[in-house]
Amino acid sequence: MEAYNLTVKPWCSCLLLGLFAVITFLSSSANAETHYHEFVIQARPVKRLCRIHNTITVNGQFPGPALEVRNGDSLVIKVVNSAQYNITLHWHGIRQLRNPWADGPSYVTQCPIRPGATYTYRFTIINQEGTLWWHAHSEWLRATVYGPLNIHPKLGSPYPFSTPKQEYTLLLGEWFDRNPMDVLKQALFTGAAPNVSDAYTINGQPGDLYRCSGKETVRIPIESGETVLLRIVNSALNQELFFAIANHQMTVVGVDAAYTKPFTTRVIMIGPGQTTNVLLTADQPPAHYYIAARAYNTAMNAPFDNTTTTAILEYKSASCSTKKGQSSRPILPRLPAYNDTATATAFTAGIKSLSQVKVPTAIDENLFFTVGLGLNNCTRPNSPRCQGPNGTRFTASINNVSFVFPTTNSLMQAYYQGVPGIFTTDFPPVPPIQFNYTGNVNRGLWQPVPGTKLYKLKFW
Repeated sequence: MEAYNLTVKPWCSCLLLGLFAVITFLSSSANAETHYHEFVIQARPVKRLCRIHNTITVNGQFPGPALEVRNGDSLVIKVVNSAQYNITLHWHGIRQLRNPWADGPSYVTQCPIRPGATYTYRFTIINQEGTLWWHAHSEWLRATVYGPLNIHPKLGSPYPFSTPKQEYTLLLGEWFDRNPMDVLKQALFTGAAPNVSDAYTINGQPGDLYRCSGKETVRIPIESGETVLLRIVNSALNQELFFAIANHQMTVVGVDAAYTKPFTTRVIMIGPGQTTNVLLTADQPPAHYYIAARAYNTAMNAPFDNTTTTAILEYKSASCSTKKGQSSRPILPRLPAYNDTATATAFTAGIKSLSQVKVPTAIDENLFFTVGLGLNNCTRPNSPRCQGPNGTRFTASINNVSFVFPTTNSLMQAYYQGVPGIFTTDFPPVPPIQFNYTGNVNRGLWQPVPGTKLYKLKFW
């Protein structure tokens, strides 16, 4: 038998490495799936707080369907608008890399889907794992049109922590005891702040502390000693929320589809649109414990919903009498005060990257944004359309520019097709007036300038 001495020259080595990379990519792509869904936007009767409302839902569900995918999977979602409103859907947090037409903000990346029309979203999950969510992106339809988008690791890829026995998604929301679109319509007419919600919800249910709600309170079953993963989403329209579980600590392991360095806490603070993944270990005496959420609100003299929503963490080994409700009510967690900024700050300070992050040091563009709520003066103060402070109208703004929706084209369509007169490219990179950004706003910024202004950035 002859022995062969195989010598590979450098260029061959590069070729072999390239082939290996291609084979690796193809093998990982082979495991990726394409998920097809049809979402029918439709009004359906939903009963909450003793009353039935004709509520905009997806496939008759409130909250809407859960999307369970893996990193690398693609989604094709046909949206059929059978409701009476224009609508778009936004896949909150998905990196729409070179695929902005699937992002969904109405009049920005697309025109709304009109009643009776359909639109198909197509996008791929690229290097993201964890919890995101989807929701309507047209006015206040997202008060009821939303659902989770859970991204699991690729097949064969583990979590960066011990695999939990079970996973549960908890969608925190706001419920209005009337049509949310009417609440918005009234606010736009009067110029005053919109009415606050009548209840907070967990997975669409207000919980035991509200009228006519106890029977449908969400229950999370758990075995003594086991660890579960809770995917927590703040689907509320406007409200930051404190969240806690009575007598239990949580270990934060991810936020907004990114893993984080684990840390333990008894309370989390979560803003609208944010997600937080926590590990929960059933290490307490078998019983029933309240899961609860309520407002974190520091705005002085601003009304807010000060109620508390609950679900129940239910140990499976708890006594039968407890399960039948014959014992006392479950224990409530000690939630922070509504204006407890120290607790909110301590929580956010604990969120750190799982690994070192390389931050770019060469800055091409320097932008400084101030987001605020301005006041437009009225020719007839205190008239029915001027019910804001001192006879004005509230107006949101960034760098003192209040966005005006285009009427004929979406911004992206106008940009790609070179349609003039839809937007200008003079959005200010800094506030027009410098002031103490943590104190009172300069009077020169009280009245924003209306406009459809953009700021162009290069894509690298």
